[in-house]
Amino acid sequence: MTLIKSISGIRGTIGGQPGDALTPLDAVKFSSAYGSWLIDRNGGNKTKVVIGRDARLSGKMISNIVTSTLNGLGIDVIDLDLSTTPTVEIAVPMEKAQGGIIITASHNPKQWNALKLLNEKGEFISDADGKAILKIAEDDAYNYAEVDDLGTTTYNSSYLEAHIQAVLDLPLVDKSEIEKANFKIAVDAVNSTGGIFVPALLRALGVKDIIQLYCDPTGHFPHNPEPLPENLTEISAKIKSEGAHLGIVVDPDVDRLAFVCEDGSMFGEEYTLVAISDYVLKHTPGNTVSNLSSTISLREVTERYNGCSYAASAVGEVNVVNKMKETNAIIGGEGNGGVIYPEVHYGRDALVGIGLFLTHLAKSGMTSSQLRATYPNYHISKNKIELEAGMDVDGILNNVAKAYSENEVDTTDGVKIYFGSEWVHLRKSNTEPIIRIYSESASESKANELANTIMDKIRALA
Repeated sequence: MTLIKSISGIRGTIGGQPGDALTPLDAVKFSSAYGSWLIDRNGGNKTKVVIGRDARLSGKMISNIVTSTLNGLGIDVIDLDLSTTPTVEIAVPMEKAQGGIIITASHNPKQWNALKLLNEKGEFISDADGKAILKIAEDDAYNYAEVDDLGTTTYNSSYLEAHIQAVLDLPLVDKSEIEKANFKIAVDAVNSTGGIFVPALLRALGVKDIIQLYCDPTGHFPHNPEPLPENLTEISAKIKSEGAHLGIVVDPDVDRLAFVCEDGSMFGEEYTLVAISDYVLKHTPGNTVSNLSSTISLREVTERYNGCSYAASAVGEVNVVNKMKETNAIIGGEGNGGVIYPEVHYGRDALVGIGLFLTHLAKSGMTSSQLRATYPNYHISKNKIELEAGMDVDGILNNVAKAYSENEVDTTDGVKIYFGSEWVHLRKSNTEPIIRIYSESASESKANELANTIMDKIRALA
């Protein structure tokens, strides 16, 4: 069994012994730590938290525990029940709450669940805040409320409509153009909450012909829920057999977005952000951001527009958001299909991405595969190399950087080495003696070759 305590929350498998998995006791412990941190941050005043969950099987059980624990601290809870990560992020500031918890393990299989923690802005907590919460948990430093001061729970189902309205209200989302295109769209929501939210959004955007594949939020994932090509064979076949114009795929908490073209080919999860950024930049020029392990295509597309610049952040959504604020970026995100559009909020949001992409596709007059062909075509190779425990991983990375000092090298997060439009990114794991190696090139074979060259260099240094 697995329990991962990180700065952004707690994630683990269900069942097993306390401290070794995400058991009820662990849910109480970390909910107590987070709630205590919020109360202290709020000056001891009455505190409010928004919670929501994806449809995975353990969601209701964990949600009930978290809610009761927060109430026990004297915290009022606004429970959105079945929801999405970006919906909870939007709801926190709208409710004037001091924080939020999304009960979801994102793309992990059904045996996993997690508590994702938000601040009062509806954004993921910072590194320092996460460490402070983990310290409270380590010290068991909680003070529960007296009986007259217990918190209350209010259920609110209105945020599906509120989130959809936020998408419709965006100046760059054009419902009339989408409606005019008369799209036929297939949706794979892996039997989680995307099965509620995505079809509802499509109908609100004027899409009448929707093929729903695994849109019943039972929590029984029909395939690996990560929206990678190898997991999307069924929707690919359905698109071709039904003559659909596009396939839309989301992960269980609806913050990652992938498209499948009309011919069944993958638009490419890396290119979700690229295409949407191109559309946004065309109408509102500005800066863009993605993390260091994302495709270089975003930089190339950004630099097509005069006065627009691209910046790379360390891996992790909170790091992307910080870099976006620092550079005043108008759009950003991650190559895993995560689109962050500050016009709505600073969080990955598949619903916002769908509204922008469908407008882009409708206005282009192209098929989805034709639109994909307008962007650079790169391949990313993802590898890892295992090292012996106790090995000086930082020293190895530093030596690799020195060996390629004549190249452009970025050490913001590990080591990223540029070879013209090709690159290799090396990052150490925080939990095991592993170096992850991502490489990108115009051909799959060259991307693999780049990765193998760097892995040989690492083995020599080790």
